[in-house]
Amino acid sequence: MTDRRHLTPVSNDGLSHLLAYGDFTTAGSAILGYLQKRLGFRLWMITRTEGNDWIVLDAVDEGYGVRPGDVYRWSDSLCSRMVTGQGPMIAPRTAEIPAFLEAEISRRLEIGAYIGVPLLRSDGRLFGTLCALDPAPMPPTIQDEQPTLELLARLLGSLLERDLRAHVERRRAEQADADSWKDALTGVKNQRAWDHLMSLEEARCRRYGHPATIIAIDLNGLKQVNAAHGQARGDDHLRKAAVALTLAVRRHDVLARVGDDEFGVLAVECDAGAGHSLMARLHHNLTEAGISAACGLAVRHPAFGLRAAWEEADAAMRDTKRRQESAPPTR
Repeated sequence: MTDRRHLTPVSNDGLSHLLAYGDFTTAGSAILGYLQKRLGFRLWMITRTEGNDWIVLDAVDEGYGVRPGDVYRWSDSLCSRMVTGQGPMIAPRTAEIPAFLEAEISRRLEIGAYIGVPLLRSDGRLFGTLCALDPAPMPPTIQDEQPTLELLARLLGSLLERDLRAHVERRRAEQADADSWKDALTGVKNQRAWDHLMSLEEARCRRYGHPATIIAIDLNGLKQVNAAHGQARGDDHLRKAAVALTLAVRRHDVLARVGDDEFGVLAVECDAGAGHSLMARLHHNLTEAGISAACGLAVRHPAFGLRAAWEEADAAMRDTKRRQESAPPTR
């Protein structure tokens, strides 16, 4: 039986290195550092796959020149072949795996050994990979590490799922907090809220590789309405447009008035296909309300961010407006 009189209490300071990781990003960085020290390999990455984008969320690199935020083609990667069963999770000698040799990345980089483990969502969907590359072949014993790597990938997946659920609630709270920044005339969010929420969403996109779409909307003929019928009629026109747009956007999207006759929509976790469907709904609702408008769309590119997407969407909207103005009148 243990003599409790000889047990020495451990201070909290002495246990600080055992504190739980607070989120997926912190845990991921720690795991990459641990694996690099334990197993070697010049490059360790946590990646996200979105369409054919292969996004580097975090990396420990000692020679390949890869940085967080870099974007490559998923179809060029060894990981894309690993997840479809064309190659193993651990290849001590990639030269012995035909599918890996045929990958475009193998033509551009010197890859002697490879590790890749899928990171899965709780419903089985692929989120990305935990992976490593080295220019030199590794000993066959590296394959003995597969159970440990799979365990770490599952733990990361659990943290990821928890974080993504928490961020749904956090996004909702952020939008509720920004409700005080409303456009007085239309009741939708104003420019200040737009800028603030876009910055918060950009940070979220960078952390998790989420897609996002920006839609710029400019109402046609508002100046003519004001000139012909007065400011009050023009204000009614804007309010009617805001109602039509509000009915079209999804509950977690951001709709804001960003100019006299301009609105912006930030569609979160929205790829190009869903973004074009949303723009079609916006245009349909405006048309049904008797309002003519020009719209432009841009999908966030991981290398450039939401600000660049907003500028691109605004330019696309202005191109549409010029085409509308130069088109011959319909009879």
